[in-house]
Amino acid sequence: MDSNDNLQDLVRGFLKQHTTYDVLPVSYRLIVLDTQLLVKKALAALMQNGIVSAPLWSSQDQKFAGMLTVSDFINLIQYYYTHSSVQDALHDIESFQIQHMRDVEKRVGAPAPQLLSIHPMSTLYDASKLLVESRSHRIPLLDREAETQTELIVSVLTQYRILKFIAVNFQETRALRQPLHELKIGTYENIAIAKKTTPIIQVINMFVENHISSVPIVDDENVVLNVYETVDVMSIAKSGKYNELDVPVGVALEARPDDFPGVHTCTLNDTLYSIFSTIRKRRVYRLIVVDQDNKLKGIVSLSDILRYLIG
Repeated sequence: MDSNDNLQDLVRGFLKQHTTYDVLPVSYRLIVLDTQLLVKKALAALMQNGIVSAPLWSSQDQKFAGMLTVSDFINLIQYYYTHSSVQDALHDIESFQIQHMRDVEKRVGAPAPQLLSIHPMSTLYDASKLLVESRSHRIPLLDREAETQTELIVSVLTQYRILKFIAVNFQETRALRQPLHELKIGTYENIAIAKKTTPIIQVINMFVENHISSVPIVDDENVVLNVYETVDVMSIAKSGKYNELDVPVGVALEARPDDFPGVHTCTLNDTLYSIFSTIRKRRVYRLIVVDQDNKLKGIVSLSDILRYLIG
């Protein structure tokens, strides 16, 4: 058995010993949005609370109705950019309900969202496996009221929360000392990149076409300057600036809020131990792999790490 198999066996064993309930903080807020809520108000609620997704509830059917995520807003922006005038877009968005998002998905040819969920007492291994297999970043925890069988949305489990739980509680740290270049975690070929002069709509199209959530912004020497993320799209949807999608991405990056956490980088010599150390301290969703000259070499996402550990 090589050290890779050993690490994966150890992590899988660790995850099977814990339930998704173990990951939940003692105190937390859960925001659930009704499908009849206006998209404009839903977006304001997400941004006000510093979150990028929320579970949906259908008061009509009295049941869980999926998740509202950044992908929904990307579909909306793509639709209005290609099918409508800015005036129509701004007019429609005033009365647009969340439940109408599914119509937009059909029009832009986006796949229908998966109604994934898992019970809070399921093991972390089962939850991780479901996330990996479905290529999802988060999964709602659903329980049922014993007498009425009414669905109860308990919380939302994210890849970040699982990996942070591993980073804080996994004791076999010696198994995490192999460098990335040996582990072969991440993407190192055919990476979608953009320049500061690339129009925002082109970057948004890259998200959709490549099924990715970030695009590194590089200069002519391939030096990493910044990264444009799907979460940046939410500010466009909120501001309604659909007529500014042709402006360079560099302009959009300058308008970011002051609390933007910045670009997290690592090298091929970094280990899972050092990456977990970063995850413990900061909310990161990916690391841009660079060389000693800060030139782009690859991207390691939380999905890549979880997929590798689950095996």
